[in-house]
Amino acid sequence: MGDGRKIYWTVPPREKEIRCKAVTAANDYMKSAIARRRSHSCEPLTSSIAIRRRAANRGVALQQALATILIVDIVQSTEKAARLGDARWTKVMNHYYAAVRKELTALRGQEVVTTGDGMLVTFATPAAGVKCAHAIRESVRTLGLEVRAGLHAGEYQVSGPDAVGLALHIGSRVAAKARVGEVLASSAVRELMSESDVRFEDRGMRQLKGVPKRWRLYRVLA
Repeated sequence: MGDGRKIYWTVPPREKEIRCKAVTAANDYMKSAIARRRSHSCEPLTSSIAIRRRAANRGVALQQALATILIVDIVQSTEKAARLGDARWTKVMNHYYAAVRKELTALRGQEVVTTGDGMLVTFATPAAGVKCAHAIRESVRTLGLEVRAGLHAGEYQVSGPDAVGLALHIGSRVAAKARVGEVLASSAVRELMSESDVRFEDRGMRQLKGVPKRWRLYRVLA
């Protein structure tokens, strides 16, 4: 999407709820969202577009899965998008996802969900998750981007292509606590890698938003 590109809506608009702590923050979010879309050139859909709809998961039994969860998020993506403009930012994002997926393929990561500027991935082992997080960080720096990453290990439920569970939320909250260019891991990951050569720096007990108890977090050293 961007200048000179056509946008065709193939599904009805959906409501999205954003929780802000203050009116000012809500207004800032709205202004930023509108600014990102002002340069879009839209035209009415003149003919039908074939859409392959995913079959509903009704009746599909939930299955338990155990994995290392990695969440990667671009730091200050909104500011960068506003500075570069839609067309240039779209190109940067295309290169970003190509770089991330290259590392995932190399380390057999399973992409679960992609957000506007981030990705949730699972790995069979914590060592693969740690190695991939550092590889992604170094790879996207060549694009002028910095990321923060969070790692957690735990069980979640899978139903077809969908994954749900508290472990996924914990991984997301761990990533939110990371600083620019930092890879943080929960104590669950640290315990699983106690016999490895990977070094960890204790970052203390932290309260993760929406998570019942406090978790000890560790910075994963390269």
